[in-house]
Amino acid sequence: MSQPFASRPLVIAPSILASDFAKLGEEVRAVDQAGADWIHLDPMDGHFVPNITFGPDAIKAMRPHSKKIFDAHLMIAPCDPYLEAFAKAGCDQITVHAEAGPHLHRSLQAIRTLGKKAGVSINPATPVSAIEHIIDVVDIVLVMSINPGFGGQSFIPSALEKISQVRAMCAGRPIDIEVDGGVTAANAAEIAAAGANALVAGSAVFKGGTMDSYKTNISAIRNAAASARGEAI
Repeated sequence: MSQPFASRPLVIAPSILASDFAKLGEEVRAVDQAGADWIHLDPMDGHFVPNITFGPDAIKAMRPHSKKIFDAHLMIAPCDPYLEAFAKAGCDQITVHAEAGPHLHRSLQAIRTLGKKAGVSINPATPVSAIEHIIDVVDIVLVMSINPGFGGQSFIPSALEKISQVRAMCAGRPIDIEVDGGVTAANAAEIAAAGANALVAGSAVFKGGTMDSYKTNISAIRNAAASARGEAI
């Protein structure tokens, strides 16, 4: 059954984690031209998650290659000492994990003080109730639909119920509901129907390795999600 949607626009955010790291600038330009709305960036520290990816310097190097929103999802702990560096590197919005430190409200305030949009992310085992007391100081809620750390994992179906819960919690607020992990054209419709408006996709976008394939992949995800939202493409 169709449900009324808030005014938050549909966003497709290719995750650079799935790109060819040997040509990051070229890959950013390619997904930009292929129709990305945001460029999703996944710094990981090998401590909070079992992988190490890239930091502020790499993001600074990518920044000149696109004017699209740089959407940083920090999978690092502690995160507070590095917020300013990511802001100066060119991130437009910075999401931190509810599980990454003891002072979540302070971290979110710090991001806003830096002039950036502030987001909070919750892992698959973290209940939505963990963020109810900070919902008024966030611009983005990111629901992890895989265990963070590596790309290419399969979507965890229980995330759909969490998305619906977040949607109810965010009712009436100008908050983007973002989903990251295992997003494909095959499940984009149910993810959007549950209430997400920002879909992060890595492997599902970068498969094919060319700008034409990226365009086809982004369009397929967008069309599926837009259909579920009752929007014509």
